[in-house]
Amino acid sequence: AERPRAAMAMAWRAAPRAAARLLLGRRGIASCLDPSTGLTEDQKEFQKVALDFAAKEMAPYMAEWDEKEIFPVETMRKAAQLGFGGIYVKPDVGGSGLSRLDTSIIFEALSTGCASTTAYMSIHNMCVWMIDTFGNEEQRRRFCPSLCSMEKFASYCLTEPGSGSDAASLLTSAQRKGDTYVLNGSKAFISGGGDTDVYVVMCRTGGPGPKGISCLVLEKGMPGLSFGKKEKKVGWNSQPTRAVIFEDCVVPVGNRLGAEGQGFSIAMQGLNGGRINIASCSLGAAHASVLLAQEHLTVRKQFGEPLANNQYLQFRLAEMATRLVAARLMVRNAARALQDGREDAAVLCSMAKLFATDECFGICNQALQMHGGYGYLKDYAVQQFVRDIRVHQILEGTNEVMRMIVARNLLQG
Repeated sequence: AERPRAAMAMAWRAAPRAAARLLLGRRGIASCLDPSTGLTEDQKEFQKVALDFAAKEMAPYMAEWDEKEIFPVETMRKAAQLGFGGIYVKPDVGGSGLSRLDTSIIFEALSTGCASTTAYMSIHNMCVWMIDTFGNEEQRRRFCPSLCSMEKFASYCLTEPGSGSDAASLLTSAQRKGDTYVLNGSKAFISGGGDTDVYVVMCRTGGPGPKGISCLVLEKGMPGLSFGKKEKKVGWNSQPTRAVIFEDCVVPVGNRLGAEGQGFSIAMQGLNGGRINIASCSLGAAHASVLLAQEHLTVRKQFGEPLANNQYLQFRLAEMATRLVAARLMVRNAARALQDGREDAAVLCSMAKLFATDECFGICNQALQMHGGYGYLKDYAVQQFVRDIRVHQILEGTNEVMRMIVARNLLQG
């Protein structure tokens, strides 16, 4: 057994993408870590499809996408052929019609291959669901089929330079003029901005506060729609991030989702699922990092014996695995609650997002530490998982806001 392990370690050093595919695509995961535990046969099948896709189509290119800042549209379109472009969108407009739990399972699996790319796909899926759920029949049939196939890509536009956590204070205005709205303002930190085709935009059509916010769907090329410079980021480099700018941008009233004043509710309902999705992406990165750490401890020798013989490192690995399984259970519980429309679904989504993104970042960071100096080299995938999922503690509602939501629920009685 020593020779194959050593060969894998050498391959990882010389050709990390090939080694990632070998490691993440192998079978024989310890039963306590097995992400298929408790799933139905159908769920196990599409989990396997997603894991295989991650190992063959994503992991070998993850480092290159990061280094060269490539937005891998063709790879995502291949994923869409498997039904991953509109996972929880209704089948009549091209979606897969799966549940929130099914969606979590798929995003966790895909993230073992590239957390950054999967995270963008999760945002895209959230946008398509918003159009499918709150759009009228004409809007659903106009936008959803090409988004589900990923012929076109979508971006979610809520955050502004002056309103992050305080989203209800957004200033982007939409003045009604006949059968159109005229938009002015800007959005910040928009995933896919400039490269995507459809923008789901929260804007102010009424007075201050959440009840004055509406939701419009914009298309790239509309006069008055432009983009800022491409941001340089710590991670998430396989998806572009730009400001989205509106300067007297004219949008048909027929592009409004729902009624005037419904936009903030639409945005928050989208984010409940978005929080499950991004937590699931963290789970996949943490799972991959535990496997990488497990392999490294077995192969790497210090003081004349493998690191795996060191009881302190054994205990840390056990803690990592325990925190991963606990986070996975919490995320899947919240996904079921959201699917069932339970009253406590929103707060459970917030709890799951808080716990999973905090714990999974800690797991990835500990895996890096176990690699020693090697973990700090870009030849090793663990550092990219650390960089890519750090932002999960910030977006889709910061983890500080998640704590506020949970505390408010506990104390409101």
